[in-house]
Amino acid sequence: MGGFRFCSRLGTAMVAAAVSMAGVGLSIAAEPVAHADASPAVAAVEPATARVDTVINYQHAIGAGTGFVLDPNGALLTNFHVVQGADKVMATVGGRPYRADLVGYDRHHDIAVLQLRGASGLPVAPLGDSSQLAVGDDVVALGNADGSDSALTQETGHVIGLGRTISAKDELTGSSEQVTGLIQFAAPVRAGDSGGPLISADGHVVGMTTAATLNYRMGPGGEGFAIPINEALAIAAQIRSGAASNTVHIGQPTLLGVGVGGPDEHSQLPGVLIRDVIGGGPAQQAGVMPGDVLVSIDSVTVSSASALTSVLDRHAPGDVVELFWIDRAGQQHTGKATLTS
Repeated sequence: MGGFRFCSRLGTAMVAAAVSMAGVGLSIAAEPVAHADASPAVAAVEPATARVDTVINYQHAIGAGTGFVLDPNGALLTNFHVVQGADKVMATVGGRPYRADLVGYDRHHDIAVLQLRGASGLPVAPLGDSSQLAVGDDVVALGNADGSDSALTQETGHVIGLGRTISAKDELTGSSEQVTGLIQFAAPVRAGDSGGPLISADGHVVGMTTAATLNYRMGPGGEGFAIPINEALAIAAQIRSGAASNTVHIGQPTLLGVGVGGPDEHSQLPGVLIRDVIGGGPAQQAGVMPGDVLVSIDSVTVSSASALTSVLDRHAPGDVVELFWIDRAGQQHTGKATLTS
């Protein structure tokens, strides 16, 4: 099987992924499948579907994704990778744009909750029960693949697998995440569809689109992956309650201001190689330079890019942390860094 990618629409490199076939109920049809008219199902959910547009200043990039409304006052569910690193997030519901704030996220499960400023009386997405899904069920993915100046895209297909796992690498930070328990469905979802509702034939949201095949352009036989709505709602409820945990971060992500690679090949110590340092950022102010090896934060070893992001997710902007690193000459250093958002 080919590779997979998260399907937000960015002005930078996409996030590539591979799929594990662990799971249940795989059944891929050899012949094209006829689907029922999806119009009534789409009509039930489209009013509560949002176009999400982001600006990432330090990458000079823009992005587009999708989300859907959880309550009339503007709580919005989307993928974390849709808004990751964004300095500005706008969400448009029913043709009206809203500035959106990040309430919190779960990086590991790729879930984020946004709050739309000044929203009230919004239509709420009708939610279904993903535990009732079965292989062969008709579904339609609603998204923002054509961009926010166009109509929402509708990709009709059917469920071909349950309980799937994909492994994704963030090409910006170098960290890797596995997203588990996904719905696999035959529909050519595209960049921009991330965070959009996966809708059952009876017009209920049963999942949230998160990834698509790399070769979706090669014809109508594309595939997508969605987070089951039952799991997404449980995490969203934890975020909205303000209950931080080892996986749930409340508020804006923290910034150390480094780009990292693998361990320094010349060092026998665990750590991550600092490839880039943002000018004026916390790491640079602490004295960290490109080529150094970051060994620990507050005495917690950071042996990989994933470990680094995990440690930072446990902190909030304004926290002061102690860094321990080794420079290219082998000299050990410590310094304090005040994390920013």
